[in-house]
Amino acid sequence: MTFQTLLYDVADGVATLTLNRPDKLNAVTGEMIDELIAAADKIDADDNVRAVIVTGAGRAFCAGADLSRGASTFDRNARPKEEGPHAGRDGGGRCTLRIFDSKKPWIGAINGPAVGFGMTMQLAFDIRLASEKARFGMVFTRRAVVMEACSSWFLSRAVGMAQAQEWVLTGRVFDAQEALKGGLVRSLHAPDDLLPAAQALAREIADNTAAVSVAYNRNLLWKMAGADHPMEAHKLDSRGMRALGAAPDAKEGVSSFLEKRPPKFTDSAATDMPSYYPWWRQRVFE
Repeated sequence: MTFQTLLYDVADGVATLTLNRPDKLNAVTGEMIDELIAAADKIDADDNVRAVIVTGAGRAFCAGADLSRGASTFDRNARPKEEGPHAGRDGGGRCTLRIFDSKKPWIGAINGPAVGFGMTMQLAFDIRLASEKARFGMVFTRRAVVMEACSSWFLSRAVGMAQAQEWVLTGRVFDAQEALKGGLVRSLHAPDDLLPAAQALAREIADNTAAVSVAYNRNLLWKMAGADHPMEAHKLDSRGMRALGAAPDAKEGVSSFLEKRPPKFTDSAATDMPSYYPWWRQRVFE
């Protein structure tokens, strides 16, 4: 697939997605949403990809919605009637929900301004690093619209309710230091050091871990964030230990440790996930 709004590159087990509308500060369009979802599908199906980095081309990460339609930008009644399975759905939410269900770890390398969708899309990433020049904003109250991309679920889990309320209710844009202090990002970097730092983190995952284990554990953490009792985690811990513990990679993980050598994991996240995965769609437990 050829992407029009993204650059897609895979090297040494790491996929790098670059939002690529630099002349528009990488403002999001419907086409970009569809391409991000398609890229996530492609990544999950590719065993050569063990981790994902997302960044932006030019000086911005993503400036939010493309406002080229002017005052009617957010007015769905001013658009052609939507049809099909996604009619009426927020495109940002479709994107973050797809990332939420991914089998691969997603790392944000936030290189510049990230407001609106530029901030909400990254909330579904597993780890976020930022340039010292990055700026962030949940600007929806200043545009008289609703926070989108499922961010009302993600944001308070990332930074806590009080910090989430302040950023959302004021709608103000804040700097990278505040993002770090508030827990939105893991670390700050000089602009030239940002991608190397993200790549080093991605390499740590790609070089040392088992793909099926990463996929299972990533989704345990995300899905259990909404569970109503630790028993739900216990059910899936128990089931997962039974399934993954009998697989070749678990034997290799122990053998390589005892033999003091790097592991050679071979199980595929594309084809070797337990039969009940994705469990959150089936809602069936043994």
